[in-house]
Amino acid sequence: MSTDDTHENAAQDVIAVDADDNAEGLVNRLDAHTGDGIRHRAFTALLFDQDGNVLLAQRAPEKRLWGTHWDGTVASHPREGQSQKEATRIRLEEELGITPDQYENLRVTDRFEYKRFFENAGVEHEVCAVLQATLTDTTFDPDPEEVAGLLWAPYERLQDNPEQYRQLRLCPWFEIAMRRDGE
Repeated sequence: MSTDDTHENAAQDVIAVDADDNAEGLVNRLDAHTGDGIRHRAFTALLFDQDGNVLLAQRAPEKRLWGTHWDGTVASHPREGQSQKEATRIRLEEELGITPDQYENLRVTDRFEYKRFFENAGVEHEVCAVLQATLTDTTFDPDPEEVAGLLWAPYERLQDNPEQYRQLRLCPWFEIAMRRDGE
């Protein structure tokens, strides 16, 4: 059992998966992100404006892993019985106040496995789906417990010149998704 049972993640489960994203049962979310980690299902969603800019969200400083790092628009874990698209719709509304009538063409564009350790605090070992959509209404109401800041970035320039954006400290899953999207 994990050593930090008081953390809010200890009360939640994630879906353990094999390398092909086949469900293998539920595991404790905190356990999945500590020690050597447990491979589990996740997603990152990239929302774009009409001009090809991607909306980046800065993770709140209180986040246990990658706090204050810049992420794609939203990232999380689907719950048991949720599709990646359904989970994305829920998290967009919870974290940013973005409702389904504000975007179009939400779709899964990629899936990859990665593993990254964060300082001495934990690990991500995920099979991560990438979803993309186009925002038609850029009105937001971010939850400060989830999102510390928002930033529009020219996606193509960010893809082609990631070294110019190093000061943003991008989340590893977003960097991987962006690099793979450019291949």
